[in-house]
Amino acid sequence: MPLPNADTIAAIATAQGRGGVGVIRVSGSSVETLARGILGKLPAARRASYSNFLDANGDILDQGIALYFPAPHSYTGEHVLELQGHGGPAVLQMLLQRCLDLGARLAQPGEFTRRAFLNSKLDLAQAESVADLIEANSAEAARSAMRSLRGEFSAAVHGLVDELIHLRMLVEAMLNFPEEEVAAVDIEQRDTLLNNLQSSLQQTLDTAKQGSLLREGAHVVIAGQPNVGKSSLLNRLAGEELALVSAIPGTTRDVIRQAIQIRGVPLHIMDTAGLRVSQDEVESLGIALTHQTLRRADLILLLLDASQGMTALDEAIIKSLPADIPRLLVLNKIDLVHGKTADSQGGGTFVGVSAKTGEGIEALRGKLLEAVGWRAQDSGTFMARERHLRALTQAQTHLNQAHAVLTSAELFAEELSLAQRALNEITGEFTSDDLLGEIFSRFCIGK
Repeated sequence: MPLPNADTIAAIATAQGRGGVGVIRVSGSSVETLARGILGKLPAARRASYSNFLDANGDILDQGIALYFPAPHSYTGEHVLELQGHGGPAVLQMLLQRCLDLGARLAQPGEFTRRAFLNSKLDLAQAESVADLIEANSAEAARSAMRSLRGEFSAAVHGLVDELIHLRMLVEAMLNFPEEEVAAVDIEQRDTLLNNLQSSLQQTLDTAKQGSLLREGAHVVIAGQPNVGKSSLLNRLAGEELALVSAIPGTTRDVIRQAIQIRGVPLHIMDTAGLRVSQDEVESLGIALTHQTLRRADLILLLLDASQGMTALDEAIIKSLPADIPRLLVLNKIDLVHGKTADSQGGGTFVGVSAKTGEGIEALRGKLLEAVGWRAQDSGTFMARERHLRALTQAQTHLNQAHAVLTSAELFAEELSLAQRALNEITGEFTSDDLLGEIFSRFCIGK
């Protein structure tokens, strides 16, 4: 059922600027009255109607298509009116002002989708995927967001909750009997259910991490000695001359950032100052900035000179890198050293490339995806956010703690309850108002 007596909201639902078509969306309890004021009538439900859009004096503001969706069969679950007219900013503002004059108020960011959530038209994960679909910057990301909008992620979470409930029912039943009366078959079933649940949760978490990577991307920092070709490699990966290339050591002083896509996965590549001991004050500041950037990286791409091989300075740089951040060792300038192939060197994954000729770059792209954790999936991924990963990880922690207290039925049951609470936060079955405000405030006004 829609929210009772919900006030009426209105907003421009199309992007700012001029366009062939502009859309005004209105939702709330006064939509029927507002429609009669603008159109002179209430359009037939769910049928496109060519109409004049009228001002207070009955003069025509614009002409276009009116669509009326009576509650509860609408996006928000309330009465909804969409006015599709010409996309000029002036005419859209006049039409929006007409809606406001008739009693609507300007919608807040994400308020239409928030009402859809509150009216049970979407769960919270689906609602978030609306924004993800709009913001998707690759075909892969758009497909993943649509899978979440269709409910695939929510279905996976609900499946986990159903397994949890089944396990909790068994455990609660076992709590009602003295320990000596609990049958061995019940204990075996409990352990089997817990193991299956942990396995299912791990699979969902792995898939969610793929979706999060599609949404957020990964930060890859190119590091190494001066003159090993870091800027040239950035230019090659980006496909354009972004960074200044020079034979003079220390040319790069600041961090140069560029977003690229590899097979639909966004990567934020950063070229940094060459690592060495320098007496130049400005270069030293750049080197210090490099070390700060390295600590925030998801992957460190350490570039070496193939003609020099692994030098003592390279080994010192490797030792100085943050130990908890994955690194990919790359030998550049293989065009100067014939017969060099992908190998293992310096205790890490290694690939040979030539930033000058492009040799090995495609293999490097594949290695980059592998190193940041991307893997191709036959069934596809669903979009996930950082809060989803935190909730899944929290649920996983509680299941692990439940496994550690198997001999204490009360503690075991409590850990299962906390795991279910964490999972319910994903779909919004348990969600604080503060979290809702934070989520929907990031939407555009017309959504």
